[in-house]
Amino acid sequence: MNLRICSTLLVAATAFAVFPGRAAEPDPKAILYTLPDKINWKKGPTTDSVMLQGDDTKPGIYIQLLRWHSNNMSRPHSHDMPRYVYVVSGTWWVGTGAKFDPAGTKPIPAGSYVTDIPNELHYDGAKDGDCVLMIVGMGPMKTSSPQPFKAGSIK
Repeated sequence: MNLRICSTLLVAATAFAVFPGRAAEPDPKAILYTLPDKINWKKGPTTDSVMLQGDDTKPGIYIQLLRWHSNNMSRPHSHDMPRYVYVVSGTWWVGTGAKFDPAGTKPIPAGSYVTDIPNELHYDGAKDGDCVLMIVGMGPMKTSSPQPFKAGSIK
């Protein structure tokens, strides 16, 4: 009987050690974090966005989340600095050149990584569903386009 009680206590103690009832709060001197419900997205008609780190108009690194709404795309434009893009969710559709041709865009699925080459015309967005991108770059970054820059419906 004593062996049975000791075994039960040992299992219980192991469970508490492996699965603590409450996680320790990380030291903010070592780890800073923002939980999803605290990320303040700026809502827009074609995209929602949030700058997680930095500012693309100022010197230094910036990290942005951009959510393209379904059936919306930018028109041809370029950036003067490289931008590194990870497709977090959905399918991102990209095209290159000065002629806007949504039917000729390439689908880039979630989990893909893309580099926007500086000063090269491209356009992008979402077709059949929203997509979320994580964009990393160095500021200041300027966007140019052959015509006034805009984004809008592809329908």
